[in-house]
Amino acid sequence: MTFGIMTAPMQVGYADILRVWREADAIPEIAHAWLFDHLMPIGGDPDGPIHEGWTLLAALAAQTARLRLGVLVTSNRFRPPAMLAKIATTVDVVSGGRLDFGIGAGSRPTYAPARREYDAHGLPYHDFGHSVSALGESLTVIRRLWTAEEPFDFHGEHVRVTGAFGNPKPVQRPHPPIMIGGRSSPVLRVVAEHADLWNIAGGGDIEDLVGRSRLLDRFCAEIGRDPGEIVRSIHLPVDYDRPGVTRGKIAEAREAGFAHVVLGLPPFYPEGVAQWVADELITPSI
Repeated sequence: MTFGIMTAPMQVGYADILRVWREADAIPEIAHAWLFDHLMPIGGDPDGPIHEGWTLLAALAAQTARLRLGVLVTSNRFRPPAMLAKIATTVDVVSGGRLDFGIGAGSRPTYAPARREYDAHGLPYHDFGHSVSALGESLTVIRRLWTAEEPFDFHGEHVRVTGAFGNPKPVQRPHPPIMIGGRSSPVLRVVAEHADLWNIAGGGDIEDLVGRSRLLDRFCAEIGRDPGEIVRSIHLPVDYDRPGVTRGKIAEAREAGFAHVVLGLPPFYPEGVAQWVADELITPSI
């Protein structure tokens, strides 16, 4: 298993997040670090501070040296895919090839705290079927921008580019690992086709997560892909007051075949929290 941390960039300042990431960068047990992609808070004060994920990720990439890093996960609804490919390439270059590219279809309309950010920023909000279909097309274009040696056109149902070309290319070849987050059957079909890692939110019924993982295996088999090529990743919330509960969830995840664990740290971050994570959660679980 590999272990990482996630610091949601809301209700906290840049200095607090930077402190945690710099500390984690010096702790070998912590292999990766993540932000999320929302434009307005989805917890705490709805009018509280929140930082844009990819801009912040570039800043943290420049301030760290070892951690793999990413956004858990980018909303495909927020940015045109060609623009997102350029942003991600820039972060991979700044980090010296440490980006894991996390992406998803975007929040469902039933989740009101996330739904409001679209109207507030003048972003269109289509139904979930539209967003899943657009995700597959976006990943096709993003991958080609990272790898194609000549300009290309792509005219899909949702994504259209003419004369598209990415230069420079990402440091990682053929491209940064692609992580797709989500649990619905339509998203899992996109995972089977495009992902190197699949992430799902944990902390609840582990049997439900196992069932989702088996469904992904089936979708891989349908397209002739080895399901073992896709690393299973899980996001687990951390309880500072009850580390034993989190250790128990880690043990469940290991038993269920999840080899990539992202430990979500609730703000505010105590001094030395990264070392605490290593000592109290990771080392006892190795």
